[in-house]
Amino acid sequence: MAARTRRGSHELDAAERNSMSDSAYAFPRVRKEPLNDASHVRNAIARFDQVRDVSDEERRDAFRRIKRAADRYGVEVTASRWQDLGKPSAGMRSSDKSKSKAQLYGEAKRRNIKGRSAMTKSELERALSS
Repeated sequence: MAARTRRGSHELDAAERNSMSDSAYAFPRVRKEPLNDASHVRNAIARFDQVRDVSDEERRDAFRRIKRAADRYGVEVTASRWQDLGKPSAGMRSSDKSKSKAQLYGEAKRRNIKGRSAMTKSELERALSS
């Protein structure tokens, strides 16, 4: 059963999250990173290394789930190993222009770029390229 999202938002409310089965999450034991649509799959990729209290085996399984969901929703996964998911790139490349604002924000957070929460997408791109 696909969870409904709020109009104009990709956030799930508590009732929607609670109604989802454990298997709808990248990390089912801790019920982290839902994989119910393309936006959530992209978010799971960007935040993969931020999930705490999970084992390497759970990360391996989550990577497999994320790749399956990415195929289902047409999301590109460039990482070939779970250890590379959610890691900042070694600098901005031209292909990074296609990243979502959420992905750029996640990278800015990992790099501890000050003022990131008030930045636009283009400002995040500039901050990450310097």
